[in-house]
Amino acid sequence: MTPPLLLTDRYGRIGRDLRVSLTDRCNLRCTYCMPAEGLDWLPKESTLTDEEIIRLIRIGVTRLGIRNVRFTGGEPLLRKSLEQIVAATTALRTDDGRVPTTALTTNALGLARRASGLADAGLQRVNISLDTVDRATYAQLTRRDRLPDVISGIDAALDAGLRPVKINAVAMPGINSDHIIDLAAFCLQRGAQLRFIEQMPLGPRDQWDRTHMVTAEDILRELRSAFTLTPASEPRGSAPAALWNVTGHGLSGTIGIIASVTHSFCGACDRTRLTADGAIRNCLFAHEEFSLRDLLRDGANDEAIVDAWLNAMWAKKPGHGIDDEGFLQPERPMSAIGG
Repeated sequence: MTPPLLLTDRYGRIGRDLRVSLTDRCNLRCTYCMPAEGLDWLPKESTLTDEEIIRLIRIGVTRLGIRNVRFTGGEPLLRKSLEQIVAATTALRTDDGRVPTTALTTNALGLARRASGLADAGLQRVNISLDTVDRATYAQLTRRDRLPDVISGIDAALDAGLRPVKINAVAMPGINSDHIIDLAAFCLQRGAQLRFIEQMPLGPRDQWDRTHMVTAEDILRELRSAFTLTPASEPRGSAPAALWNVTGHGLSGTIGIIASVTHSFCGACDRTRLTADGAIRNCLFAHEEFSLRDLLRDGANDEAIVDAWLNAMWAKKPGHGIDDEGFLQPERPMSAIGG
């Protein structure tokens, strides 16, 4: 196999992890993500077709050294062809001859019906967004009373062998910050790996306040009130979560803390993102993006796509800049970028 042209930036980081947003649409209306009425969704004609998505994934995996592909949204389960896209991805081989690692980030609505088929298509792992196991608080946060469906999705993913099942939670003061212990116990009981994520400025512009956010230290302090925590021994590498071994109350397992704001991991970032309308973003907080869709539809060959993608990654900044004076939140909200 011809050695790939790696997605290297000017700081020496290599993009090995591709996040593919399959839609900007979502069937929840989480308060920290979007307004109650939703957003102005992308028109269908501007979003990538299945064939365009599969072509770009193929170029990333076979030409640019991508080894991990994560499908995101919006809510990726709203893409009816998800299983076909996963199967096309797992038919590829990376530069070291392996099947690309595949994962899904989802709110789990509808996952109970599709977990087995996704596993059959080659999906390996799933991350499920769940901020509380209190039904009333879940309905308050998401503006939808769907907690039982999420729990059914979690159990179906575990039954289908999509392991590890990771639960992504954002703790917010006065809303669910007092639910940390209950959520941890729920995940430990099921053998799921809970990962708390510090809230980032990627939703409605009046919904984030650095001075009132629940930090990684706050979360650890709360967990230590009920459990014994010891740092995990395995190297973190480019993974965003710092892992902790957790024991107590007859339970044991691993919990991750993603301190995206207070202890950023930008220096080890290996991610490149493809939006639902075909733009490459080299950072969640980037203010520039590079359209591969336009190149595709103008008849560009693979070499032109490769060059554009390489140039997009070379322009990556050293960090997200949240602490910089004059920091500006990106125009696109999280649901329109892809996790």
